[in-house]
Amino acid sequence: MQQLSGLDATFLDVEDDHQATHISQLVVLDLPHPDADPYTAWRQQLADRLHLLEPLRRRLVEVPLGLDHPYWISEDPDLDFHVRHSAVPPPGTDDQLDTLVGRLIAGPMDRDHPLWVSHVISGLAPTEESPHGRFALLTMVHHAAVDGASGAKLLTLMLDDAPDAERPADAGSWEAEDAPSTTGLLGRAAWHGLARPGRALLLAARAGQQVAAATRQPAVIDLADRVRRSLRGPVGDVLNLGRHRDPDAAMPRLPATPAPPTPFNGPISRYRRFCHRSVPLADVKAVAAEADVDDVTINDVVVAACAGALRTYLLEHDALPDAPLTALIPVSLRTGDEADTWTNRVSGTIASLPTDVTDPHARLAVAHRALDAAKAVFAVTPAGLAPDGVDLGAPAVSALVSRATMWWSTHAVLPFNVVISNVPGPREPLYIGEARARHYFPVSAIVDGQGLNMTVQSYAGSVEIGLLSCARRVPDVSRLADLVVAEFAALRGTAS
Repeated sequence: MQQLSGLDATFLDVEDDHQATHISQLVVLDLPHPDADPYTAWRQQLADRLHLLEPLRRRLVEVPLGLDHPYWISEDPDLDFHVRHSAVPPPGTDDQLDTLVGRLIAGPMDRDHPLWVSHVISGLAPTEESPHGRFALLTMVHHAAVDGASGAKLLTLMLDDAPDAERPADAGSWEAEDAPSTTGLLGRAAWHGLARPGRALLLAARAGQQVAAATRQPAVIDLADRVRRSLRGPVGDVLNLGRHRDPDAAMPRLPATPAPPTPFNGPISRYRRFCHRSVPLADVKAVAAEADVDDVTINDVVVAACAGALRTYLLEHDALPDAPLTALIPVSLRTGDEADTWTNRVSGTIASLPTDVTDPHARLAVAHRALDAAKAVFAVTPAGLAPDGVDLGAPAVSALVSRATMWWSTHAVLPFNVVISNVPGPREPLYIGEARARHYFPVSAIVDGQGLNMTVQSYAGSVEIGLLSCARRVPDVSRLADLVVAEFAALRGTAS
């Protein structure tokens, strides 16, 4: 029996009738021959690997009265319930696939079962590389069970790294657990309540040590120095007395607070739009390698492309704010030494987006500096301890705080405009039997106040783009996806 962390439980607390917090992966595969039966093959593959796929065996057990965070217990999942067969109608286009994905992910999951569902989607039209046709897997796992990095790892365990791989020798080697008693759950809750004050003191000490160490980092000192030099007026004159000001120094772009309003910031509906696109990873790497700015990363290129697409999209809708937009950039805290792989180890930093910059080349340079500033701010704050800090509040109070924070960010202060995430994925192709996975697209989640999510994942030589939106906030998300691809092309042309 494994207890959810405070951060895990938060993803349950914020759910309601119009926002579900599961994260998904859409894998598009070749149909190996006309008589192939992908549903049966996939169901059998999951059955053979359940001993490796702990999140698929975990069912939620609530603590009475919400006195403590829930627990996971291991049980035998009903694959007839979890593995489902769907189809797109003729002619089986990618746009039809996106429409179906938007519908399938919109609803909440049944908490009486392990929190996952996998749809086998048939009927996709053939392509030049898939002459017999294609099918897709849409696998949804609740964010309380996995984060982006562990979710990607989970799917790689579901699939094979070679065609026609052998059945695992230890298939079925696991045991279900009995549900705990109410008395046992209440006893654990009482003990945890007594232990929280001591844990809070230890966490405060760790936070102090982290801040002290971070403030001696050169990147943080440089950030503070730049901010100081950028000051104007009498205060700046005093603070900069005796210092030479370099007018050409590149000032860091710290995000605006609150973020400027856009059409996709506000309460969301229960309806979703999804769109996927793909660009060659080699082109993205070439942009980073050939940029005039030193040390440009693939993440810098991704953020610059998303910023350029958002700028053009908002200009087309006569809705571009004068101030630059801001993005939440998730940061994985995984070290590889976690006691439980299947839990959330993620924090985030907020970065300014160069949506006020017209030239793609200049946008990349500004995005690079803005992300460097965001990293420096993240280093000087104890944001890495955020998942541990969530554990310290009384669960019932934490749930109220989560809902209040969601309401506040929707109706009062907007902390950021959009989530932009870049997740490293498998470098080599994955398979189900003979069926090769050609593409592997991320499908994230949205919540009130944040009606748009832009997630990018690398896979087998491609950069796979998955955009998710509220259907009422961004109904034409396919246009935005096209603009992201166009921005990558523009950056490649500029670099060339």
